[in-house]
Amino acid sequence: MEFARLPVGQWMNAVVDWMVDNLAPLFRGIRQVIGTLLNTTEDFLQWLPWPVLIALVALLMWRVAGWRGALLSAAGLYLIGSMELWDRAMTTLALMLSSVTLAVAIGVPLGILCAKNDRVLAVVRPILDMMQTMPAFVYLVPALMFFGIGKVPAVFATLVFATPPSVRLTNLGIRQVPREVLEASQAFGATPWQMLVKVQLPLAMPSIMTGINQTIMLSLSMSVLSAMIAAGGLGQEVLRGLSQVNLGRSFEGGLAIVVIAMILDRMSQSWGRRRRRAA
Repeated sequence: MEFARLPVGQWMNAVVDWMVDNLAPLFRGIRQVIGTLLNTTEDFLQWLPWPVLIALVALLMWRVAGWRGALLSAAGLYLIGSMELWDRAMTTLALMLSSVTLAVAIGVPLGILCAKNDRVLAVVRPILDMMQTMPAFVYLVPALMFFGIGKVPAVFATLVFATPPSVRLTNLGIRQVPREVLEASQAFGATPWQMLVKVQLPLAMPSIMTGINQTIMLSLSMSVLSAMIAAGGLGQEVLRGLSQVNLGRSFEGGLAIVVIAMILDRMSQSWGRRRRRAA
C-alpha cells in the first residue's frame, strides 16, 4: 500500500505565484520601508569614523558590563579593522540592526497581544513553531521572489527567521507577572493601559530582553546565508573562502561575525541582568 500523494509543494507554489502577481504594490511598499531603514543605518555606520564607533561601543559596554567588557569590545572591534573587514562588518551590522529593529517592533506587540488573548496565542503558536523549525534556506526562496536579490530580501528572510523569540518571551514575561501585583494596581485604580505600561512591561523586561538577545543571535546566524542572495557583508567573505577553499579567508570572516555576536550578546545580557535586579 502506498501513501496518497498530496501536492503540498504545488499548493505552496500556487500561493506564492498568486502573491507575486496580485500583491506587487504591497511588496514594493515593504521594500521601500526596509530599504530606507537599511540604507540609512548603513550610511550612518559607514560615515562614522571607526575610532568614534569603537569609543561609543566601549563606553556603552563600560556602563552596562564594566571595564573588562569595554576593553574586550574595543579590542575585538580593532581586530576586525586590522583584518581589513571594517566596511563589510558595518554592512553586516546594518543588516542585523535593521532586522532586529523590525523583529522587535513586530514581535513585542504581538507577544503582548498573545499574553492578553489565549485565542490569539493558539493561532500564533503553531506559526511560530514552523518559523523556528523550518530550515533557514527555505526563507530565501520567497524573499527572492518577492523582492529580487540584494539586501532587502536578506532583511526580510532574517526577519521571518528571528522574530519568534521576541514574541514567545514577551508573552511569557507578561504572563509571569504575579497576580498579586496586578490586583494591587487594580486596587489603586490603574487602567488596563497603565497596568501594561507601568506594571507588566517593567516586570517582564528581563524576559523581553532575553528574547531580544536571541533575536540578535539568530539575525547574525543568517549573515552567511544572506550573502548567498548578494547581501554582502562578512558572510560574503565566508562564502568566498569556501568557494576558493581558502580556510584563512573564511576564518577571518567567521571570526569577525563571532566578535560582533559576542559584543552584542554581552551587552544585551548585561542590560537584562540590570533590569532584572531593578525589577
